[in-house]
Amino acid sequence: MVKTWRDYNFPLLLCVIILLGFGAAMVYSATLRDPLTQGYFSRHLVNLLVGCAAMAFLTTLDYHVFEAWIVPFYLGTVALLGLVLVIGQVSSGAQSWIDLGIRTFQPSEPAKLLVILALAAYWARNERQPSAWRVVMVSLVLVGIPTALVFLQPDFGTAMVFGAIWLAMALAAGVRWHQFAMLFIVAIPAAIYGWTHVLQPYQRARLLIFIDPLKYDPDLKQGAWNIIQSLTAIGSGGLTGRGWTHGLLSQGNYLPVQYSDFIFAITSEELGFVGAALLLVFLGITIWQALSIAQGARDSFGRLIAVGIAAMLLCHVLVNVGMNMSIMPITGIPLPFISYGGSFTMTTLAAIGLLQSIALRRRRITF
Repeated sequence: MVKTWRDYNFPLLLCVIILLGFGAAMVYSATLRDPLTQGYFSRHLVNLLVGCAAMAFLTTLDYHVFEAWIVPFYLGTVALLGLVLVIGQVSSGAQSWIDLGIRTFQPSEPAKLLVILALAAYWARNERQPSAWRVVMVSLVLVGIPTALVFLQPDFGTAMVFGAIWLAMALAAGVRWHQFAMLFIVAIPAAIYGWTHVLQPYQRARLLIFIDPLKYDPDLKQGAWNIIQSLTAIGSGGLTGRGWTHGLLSQGNYLPVQYSDFIFAITSEELGFVGAALLLVFLGITIWQALSIAQGARDSFGRLIAVGIAAMLLCHVLVNVGMNMSIMPITGIPLPFISYGGSFTMTTLAAIGLLQSIALRRRRITF
C-alpha cells in the first residue's frame, strides 16, 4: 500500500472546517444571553480542539490497527454502557452520563463508532458469505447488546442510530433483500409488544407528539411546547433570517436545549432559509464524500467503516432536522458538527479521521 497526500480527501476536510465554524457561531449565539449556559461556548471550543487532535491522529494511523484490537474495544464499550446504568447521571430523563469530575462523559457516543468498527471487522472476516444466516444473526447480536443497554437508559435516539448503522452496513456487506423482509416480519410482533407493554404512556406520547402536538400533549408538558417554539422560530426566519445573535426566540431563550437539540431552529430563525439550506448542503456533501471514500476503499473493512460512518451522520441529520420541523419524533440527538456536546463532537471528528485514514490507504502496492 502506498500512502500519498494526493489521496487525502480535501473536499471532506473543507466541508468539516466550514461546518465547525458554522457550529461555533451558532453555539455562541444560542448561549449568549442565557445565564445557565455561560461558559458553554469556551467549552465547545475546547471540545473542537480535542476533537480535531483526535481527527489528525486517526488520519495518520492505519485503520487496520482496529481490526486486530476490536474485541477488547467492543467489550470495553459494552462494559461502559453497563456501568452507566449503575453510576450514570440522570439528565433530561435519561441516565446516559458518567461524571469524571472536571466534566461528564457520554459513553453511548463513542459506542456508535466502536459498533461500526466491530460490525466492519466481523463482516470483513466473513466477506465470502456475508448473507449466511449465522453471520447475519451474530451481527444482530453485536449491535443488539449496546442497543439494548442504551434503550434502558432510556435513549431512544441513540438506539435508532444503532439500528440505522446496522441496516446500512448490512446492505453494503451483502445481506439479501429477502432476509431483510424476513427480519422485518419477525420484528413486527416484538415491536407491538414493546409499544404496548414496555413503553410507558408518557414515552409513547413523546414519540407521537410530532404528529399532532396539542392532541398528544394538551398540557404542553411532554414536548409539544418545544415543537411549537421550534416551528415558530423556523417560520419567523423567512428567507434571510433576523440576523446572527438577533433572533427573538433564540435570544429570549424560548427553546429548551437550543444549543444542541434545537440548534437547527435557531439557525433557521437567525440565518433564514438561505442559511439553513447552505448548512444542509454542506452536511450533504460531507455524507457524499464519506460514501465516495467507501467506494474507493481498498478492502471490505475500510468500505464498511465508511458506510457505517455515513449512515451515522445521515441518521443524525435526518432525525435532528426532522425533529425541529415536526416530521420526526423528539428523540434528542445532536446535529453533526453544529450542536454543542463534547462526547458527540469528539466522536464525529474521530470518525472523519477514520475516513481520511481509509482515503489515504486506498492504493495497493504495485510492482
